[in-house]
Amino acid sequence: MAIPQGVGERDEFRPAQRDKPRSMERRLTMNATLKVLIAGIASLIPAFGHHSFAAEFDEKKPITLTGVVTKVEWMNPHAHFFMIVKNGSGLPTTWDMELGSPNVLMREGWMRSSLKEGDEVTVQGSLAKDGSNLVNAKAVTLSNGKRVLAGSSGGDK
Repeated sequence: MAIPQGVGERDEFRPAQRDKPRSMERRLTMNATLKVLIAGIASLIPAFGHHSFAAEFDEKKPITLTGVVTKVEWMNPHAHFFMIVKNGSGLPTTWDMELGSPNVLMREGWMRSSLKEGDEVTVQGSLAKDGSNLVNAKAVTLSNGKRVLAGSSGGDK
């Protein structure tokens, strides 16, 4: 018996073949949407980590500290260095000094080697509002006597 022409090309198989391009198109659209969503979320992450000067520091609480540098963190969005300062009782206390971004510091004349562990420095800045040992540095006098601006968001007055 001969197979009639058209058998095997039943209509029930044609919609599946037509749906393949549509399902691929849908998948590509979903992938593109997902990529845009991820990129949008990722672009917000640095904004959450950054803060304004007024949100964290009080310019009406100036402070000058002299101590020995124990650690330097040269990273975005702000460089930090830590120093040991003797408190009113003569006990050593660790302070965190917030500077501007590394890019701003370099424009102010800083180099990665400007500040090293063991250097004695004097810092002028503003205290944190929360009372912690955090200072937004405005100016730093290095161990060689050179005074450099800290490139901070609080201004260099």
